Amino acid sequence: MKIQENIPLSSITTMRLGGPADYVIDIESSDEAVEAIEFAEQKNLPVYFLGTGANSLGLDEGFHGVIIRNHIKGFETISETSDELVVRVGGGEIWDDFVEFVVSKGFSGCEAMSKIPGTVGAAPVQNIGAYGQDISNILESIETFDTLLDEHVEIPAQDCDFSYRHSIFNSGETNGRYFILTCTFRFRKEKLTPPFYNSLQAYLDEHNITDYSPRNIRNAVSEIRANKLPDPAVIASAGSFFKNFILTDAEADAAEKKGIPVYRSATENKVNTGWLLENAGLKGKTFHGFKVSDKAALILINESAKTYADLEKAEAEIAKIVYDKYGFEIKPEPVVIKERELDD
Repeated sequence: MKIQENIPLSSITTMRLGGPADYVIDIESSDEAVEAIEFAEQKNLPVYFLGTGANSLGLDEGFHGVIIRNHIKGFETISETSDELVVRVGGGEIWDDFVEFVVSKGFSGCEAMSKIPGTVGAAPVQNIGAYGQDISNILESIETFDTLLDEHVEIPAQDCDFSYRHSIFNSGETNGRYFILTCTFRFRKEKLTPPFYNSLQAYLDEHNITDYSPRNIRNAVSEIRANKLPDPAVIASAGSFFKNFILTDAEADAAEKKGIPVYRSATENKVNTGWLLENAGLKGKTFHGFKVSDKAALILINESAKTYADLEKAEAEIAKIVYDKYGFEIKPEPVVIKERELDD
């Protein structure tokens, strides 16, 4: 267990904003996670659980508490047959390394989520997803340490209250309560089937790909993301900054009447906020040091900003432009590092 003091949040988050955290503790095992939580309790300080910092934002005042970073590693195959794979994964494993592990075995369920930055343990928090796949479709259970009960708790996927970018881990009274130690996933030997999102379908058509194997989909998604999305390790950003919109059938009909494209599937109707930003003329524009990416409008790049206050101003101006043009109130996807609020 490694304990550091007065570490700038700007140095451990990919948007590179934020003042100092009192303590940052890196843990590599379940026992160390418990020790780190006890360390915070002894000092009467709040805790915040962090992965790679790819979807987190630091406040200018920093964090008066203990940030615990998950580095628990390991893949454990629970069972594997010709049709199905069940595997338990350490919460500190890099998500994309895990995707490659699954695809290399020929199983489907996460290939469309290739190249999403972050850790396995962070993935269920916001129910990450891309191109029609998300965590809720593959997760079996999560091994956690419950900071309220001070004990290990196994949470079945059906108890995680998953919806679009939502789970018990980022909302309500359970927000920030559980430290995710390992995740158990189930995959099957199958292929994705159309309809695909426009950008993925365009890539498949352009490259004459009709075999939608996990490997082919992973390769396609990886190239699409490489061409559109900045590497947060190189360029300061937090991945997709604004959430997309999930609409009812009636809302989807109304949006289409306004000329807004809606992706419809058997389970949801989605409006791509990137389309709203681009068609509102925001692509490539800069606000208070933040640039709306000229390659993918959902990405906000920190070109020169130094403060979270700058980000708030940029976010508000961008949101107003979109609302005035389309009537949609866009919301940020990254979360702010702060003491959890039980009434969220």
